Amino acid sequence: QQSQPQPQKPWSELFFKDKHEEFVLGLDKKTDTFEFYVTEHLRMSGVYWGVMAMDLLGESSLAKMDKKQICDFVMQCQHKNGGFSGNINHDPHLLYTLSAVQLLAIFDELDRLDKQQVTNYVKGLQQDDGSFMGDDWGEIDTRFSYCALNCCALLGTLAQLDVTKATDFVARCRNFDGGFGAVPGAESHAGQIFCCVAALAIGDALHHIESEVLGWWLCERQLPTGGLNGRPEKKQDVCYSWWVLSALAILRKITWIDQKALGDFILSCQDEKDGGISDRAGNMTDVFHTYFGIAGLSLLGYPDFSEIDPVYALPVRVCKKLNLTTMYAVE
Repeated sequence: QQSQPQPQKPWSELFFKDKHEEFVLGLDKKTDTFEFYVTEHLRMSGVYWGVMAMDLLGESSLAKMDKKQICDFVMQCQHKNGGFSGNINHDPHLLYTLSAVQLLAIFDELDRLDKQQVTNYVKGLQQDDGSFMGDDWGEIDTRFSYCALNCCALLGTLAQLDVTKATDFVARCRNFDGGFGAVPGAESHAGQIFCCVAALAIGDALHHIESEVLGWWLCERQLPTGGLNGRPEKKQDVCYSWWVLSALAILRKITWIDQKALGDFILSCQDEKDGGISDRAGNMTDVFHTYFGIAGLSLLGYPDFSEIDPVYALPVRVCKKLNLTTMYAVE
């Protein structure tokens, strides 16, 4: 005798919104933990992940964040050269400069910035070949190309960069499989692919992408569990629900994966008791995977989430307010 199919639970019983809110709001109270100290250097990005998670949960969730405290912290991390560090009294870096600008954009506080000062910092990191250093120590990475282009687009100063050189460098990082690496010749990786595809979108240079080839590489990241990995032969991880899915969204190929299976995988990684989302079911939760899990569900069109822009990694409402034009590919 065949068993009868079980009725689908209502969304409110599948997604633990209240628990996730409590998880994010409690992060700055856990100051005596090992995790708090080993993430000190990237606190700026951690705050961005937490704020974005709450924003995507809805306006009422974001309102529970202390806007003044967050924006004051951001400004305390700015240096005389215009750049921002990951925490107070740390060194400035392009990664944290973008997170800082994104946070101020979310809270509609960009007027607190000397935009030209920040732009000058970003401009000063561009190299003759179009690439960007992350800071004065000289590391080159396509992540920094994305950070630079995104940051200046948010500030309205994109034209002050050499955008053509920047996108040409990103294009030189494309591989035979359609993917992109950190530098020319480096292995394709989903995280780098998001950075490169989004950077090319901001720079109006999506013609550099082999859309069909890259689309197949990205959709082949889905495993039988429904989750996505970052490169061949690796395990599934919730964070790639953003890195892979955002690139597919820009290419308008989200339908190339099993969307329900991915959604079910993300939901299976929730901590039903304490809130938060982990990389895989049963592992420790953290704010990084919580944000990217929620962002993935938003991109998949699940109900009750704010809409996220796959290029700027910000709520669509913020991008609209800044009059940002999103350059999406056409099938």
